[in-house]
Amino acid sequence: MKIFYSPTSPYSNKVRMAARHAGIAAEGVLTDTNGNPPELIAQNPLGKIPTLTTSDGKAIYDSRAIMHFIDRETKGKLYPRNAEKRTEVEMLEALCDGICDCLLAIVYEKRFHPPEKIHQPWIDRQWEKAGRGLDHLNANMPKTGAKLHAGHFALAALLRYLELRFAGEWQKGRPKLKNWSKKFEKFFPDYAQFKV
Repeated sequence: MKIFYSPTSPYSNKVRMAARHAGIAAEGVLTDTNGNPPELIAQNPLGKIPTLTTSDGKAIYDSRAIMHFIDRETKGKLYPRNAEKRTEVEMLEALCDGICDCLLAIVYEKRFHPPEKIHQPWIDRQWEKAGRGLDHLNANMPKTGAKLHAGHFALAALLRYLELRFAGEWQKGRPKLKNWSKKFEKFFPDYAQFKV
C-alpha cells in the first residue's frame, strides 16, 4: 500500500498516524500537489492528498474514507463498535477536520492572494470558527488512554498543524488543549516523527 502525503497536511498526518497505530504497512509517497504529479492524478482525479492506494491498485481518497478503510481492514481498531460511542468519535474527528478546514482557508487566503487582495473579514470569520472549535475541544477533551481512536489522531494532527502555522496564537485560555499532546504521546510514542 501507498499513502500519497505532504508532511504539512493535517489530513495526511491523521491517516499516516492512524495507519501506523493500526498496523497497516503503507509506504509514504511524499507529494507536491502543486505540480499535479501524474502518479497521484492517475489515482485521484482531484489531485488531493491524502490518497491511499491498496496493494491491488484500488485508490481511496478523502481522509475520512481512508480512516474508515483502515478501520475495516483492522477489524475496528479506529472506531468503537457501540453506535453511540462511534458517533462521538466521528463527531470529534469531524470537528478537528473542520477546524483544519478553517485554518487552511486562512493560510491559502494569505498565500495565494497579493497583499492588496487579501480579504481580512474572510480571515477573521475563519479564525472565529476555529476559535469556537478550539474552545469546545478545551472544554470537552476526549478521554485518552491506551485504546486510541480516530478522533485522537484527528486531534493530534490538528495540534501539529496549529504548531506549524499558528504557533503562539491559539494556546491562551486553552490549557487542557495545550497540554493534551503530551498525554497522547505517552500512548503513541511515534507522534514525534510527525512533527514538521
